[in-house]
Amino acid sequence: MNSHEVNPQPGKPAPTSGLAPDSLLLERAGRLPMLICGVAGVAGYNGLLHFRNKYGAAIIGQRTTNNWPLSGHGIYGIDVDDYDSLRALIAKYNVRSIWNSGGSCALKACELDPAMARRVNVTGVRNILRAIDGTDIRLVHYSIDLVYSGTAGGGHIESDPTDPVTVYGKTMVEAEEMILAEKPGACVLRISLPMGVSFNGHAGAIDWIQSRFAAAKPATLYFDEVRTPTYVECMHDVVEEVMASEIRGLYHAGGTRRLSLYQIAQIVNRMGGYDPRLLRGCPRIEAGPVPPRAGNVTMDSSALAAALGRPPFVPWPYFDWMVPDSDNWHFDRPGIPDEFPLQWLKQFHEEQMKRCVAGKLPLPRREPIHGLTWIPR
Repeated sequence: MNSHEVNPQPGKPAPTSGLAPDSLLLERAGRLPMLICGVAGVAGYNGLLHFRNKYGAAIIGQRTTNNWPLSGHGIYGIDVDDYDSLRALIAKYNVRSIWNSGGSCALKACELDPAMARRVNVTGVRNILRAIDGTDIRLVHYSIDLVYSGTAGGGHIESDPTDPVTVYGKTMVEAEEMILAEKPGACVLRISLPMGVSFNGHAGAIDWIQSRFAAAKPATLYFDEVRTPTYVECMHDVVEEVMASEIRGLYHAGGTRRLSLYQIAQIVNRMGGYDPRLLRGCPRIEAGPVPPRAGNVTMDSSALAAALGRPPFVPWPYFDWMVPDSDNWHFDRPGIPDEFPLQWLKQFHEEQMKRCVAGKLPLPRREPIHGLTWIPR
């Protein structure tokens, strides 16, 4: 177990979505310390920055041992299939809540190595359940929209039968079922694409696409794989509220806009000012057999809204003028409308960097695209 002293110096509170109550919910609910599993992923990495800034040393992060570049105070290198080390970490900090945002979402790797996929996505969850068995430790678990094949027209609700087409999706279904059966007080949130920066600068929807364009390399995305992306800021608020509450069971946590992967790439291309000729589109059937691709896996999150008593998400991207209306939309380069607060966003960048340094956490590897990796308020 690779330990680090937890000694952050929280800075100015990060902006939220403007929807959830701006208060110390986890502290008041007795949910601290909180362990975030999977801090190398986009959701977990941004969540670690956010919650560490808000709650300081009461937030602990877990990553896999082979992801050693992600290191810092309060970040532990533990593989989730290492039950003894996981249990020791929970006991060491008297953890009161766990947000499991981890797992292997590499579709091709999971197809080629199903044993690895099960070890990370199923055995890892089983070990978390074993470690908190008989306790009142609160568990919130992230699942994924790819538990669906996308052949039923999208707009999925929680009662729709799952029918994943990938090994990854199948292992996520198995993990869901295990949690709901063995920890009925837990909450499983099915997410889509978390829109935020990644630790390594080339993971996640935005960063992978942007890394290709920035290197003048083409990127091929699918016209008919449709998702419901969400700002990570909104996701932070949802996790905090759900964690502090007694909400239990399965909920969809997808955003309000339904966008194809091709449309998402169009947005990144145009907003980043990249060569539009680098973007290529095709139907997913042309992707090849490995990995198989899902279709329209969009989700209806109205049940979550009802449970929270508020709309949980704002649209990604935030402004309507950022949404493509044709396959060649990214070739058009009009001026940025006056409503876009570039000066505010520049200031927010600086504050974000200061918080990273103050918390002794890694900095993002490059400057994100304005308006795509946080909510422009």
